Amino acid sequence: MSNGRIVASKEGSIGRLVFDNEARRNAISIDMAMQLPGILADFAADPDIHLVVLTGAGDKSFVSGADISEFDKKRATPELAAEYAARSRKTYEDLRNFPKPTIAGIRGYCFGGGVAIAVACDLRFAADDAVFSIPAARLGIGYRADFTSWVVEAVGPANAKEMLITAQRYNAAEAYRMGLVHRVAPVTEFETAFAAYCANIAQNAPLAMRASKGIVNQVAGGLADADLDACRALSEACTASEDYREGRKAFMEKRKPVFRGR
Repeated sequence: MSNGRIVASKEGSIGRLVFDNEARRNAISIDMAMQLPGILADFAADPDIHLVVLTGAGDKSFVSGADISEFDKKRATPELAAEYAARSRKTYEDLRNFPKPTIAGIRGYCFGGGVAIAVACDLRFAADDAVFSIPAARLGIGYRADFTSWVVEAVGPANAKEMLITAQRYNAAEAYRMGLVHRVAPVTEFETAFAAYCANIAQNAPLAMRASKGIVNQVAGGLADADLDACRALSEACTASEDYREGRKAFMEKRKPVFRGR
C-alpha cells in the first residue's frame, strides 16, 4: 500500500504543497514527513515564491493526523519512538520556522498532526465542512511542548486545555470562534474564496511580509525575550529595498505596485 506523498508545485508567486494520502484521509506517513523539509527549502530559496499554500488531496480531509498504521513497526520500542519523533519534529519545526508566509486551506478532517501542521502555519482558511480535533487523550499520547505552545498561541490556554483533555471534535464555526482559523467559507464558495485570499496575499511586498512574520514571532512572548537586533534588521531590509521605493511610487501614481522581493 502506498505510504502517501507530498505533491509540490509552483504557480506564479505561490508555492503549493498537497498532502496526498487519500486512502488514509491524508494521514502523514513518515515518508511524507521526510519529504517536507526539502520542499520547504526549495520554496525558501526561490525568490519568486512569496507565499506557500498547504492543502490536502481531495475534499474529505486536510490531514487526519499521523499515519497510526505505522506505529506498531516504527514506534514499537523507546528507541524507535525517539527516532520517529525526531524525524517528525523536523517536519513541524521546519514549517513553523519557514521565513515566508504560509497558509493552510482546510477541508474536512483536521486531526492531531493535522492541527499541528495548521497551527505551524501563519494563517488558516477553512471550509464550513472542516472538523478539528486533537485526540491525544484517546490515544495515550502526550504532545510535545512546542506543538502545544502553538495551539495555546492560536486559541489561548483555556481552549487548548479543553481541546487536549476532552479530545472532542469542533466544527468550523466553533474553530473560528476560538481563533483556531482566521476565515471560514461555505463549501460551495471555498475554492473561489480561498484562491482570492491567497492571490491578494501573494501581491504584497515579500520583504514586508517576511518582516511582519519574523517580528510578530519575536515579540509574541514579550519585548524582553525578543531579539530586537533581528527585528531591526528585518525592518531595515524593507526600508532599503527596491520594493519600498516601488510601493511609494505606485501610491503616488495611483496604481497597483509590482513587488519583486528585493
